[in-house]
Order: sequence, then C-alpha cells, then structure tokens
Amino acid sequence: MVDIVFPFGLDGQGDIATAREVAHIEQMIRQLLLTDPGERVNRPDFGVGLRRYVFGANEVESAAALRFIIRSELERWLGDRIEVEAVEVDSAPDLGRIEVTIRYQLRASGVTRVSRYSTPSNQ
Repeated sequence: MVDIVFPFGLDGQGDIATAREVAHIEQMIRQLLLTDPGERVNRPDFGVGLRRYVFGANEVESAAALRFIIRSELERWLGDRIEVEAVEVDSAPDLGRIEVTIRYQLRASGVTRVSRYSTPSNQ
C-alpha cells in the first residue's frame, strides 16, 4: 500500500511524495478531526468537524459526547489501520481551542502511539 503524503505534494525527484505509515496515519487522523461533515463531495459523511465544538458548552457531558464521536469516526474510517485505546478531550473555549489526545495501536506492527491534535487558535 502506498501512503500519499498530506497535503499532496511532490518529492525531490518530481514523483508523488509518500509518507511512512506512522506519519500517514497521523495525517489521516488530523484530516478526519478537522474536516467538517459535508465538506467532501464524494464522502459527505466523512469528518468530525472539530472546529464546530470550540465554543460549545464546556461541560462533562459535551466532552463525553465529543469523545464518543471521535472514537466512532476513528473506528469507522481508520479501524483497519489502528485500534483506538483512549480518546481525551480538553476544551478551552476562552482560547478558542479544543485539544484531543488519542492513544492507539498500529494494527500492522502492534506499536502503541499517543498523538495530540488541536484546533487552530482564533487568537
């Protein structure tokens, strides 16, 4: 399987740039988190739309719901490549940011990874 780098680009020889498995999976997770549902023409149900939740209610229930949505979407779209072990959500609406920490295991190698993602700050 060839893992094309995101965003799309060319390497030093003018060929399509590729990414190693770990980097590619992290790029795919970032795409999934930051893409709004309906943003992709041929996959209107793809994406979590994390930015939509930035200024939402900062309550335990909201964080739990967002953790469930993120885990569900990761399992749906990347379940063949990773096994999600934990999802943590830390909201900072006063800063205009949500931070997500995901612990997952690569199915191909069994290696466990922890990755952190955040929405771009509005400040």
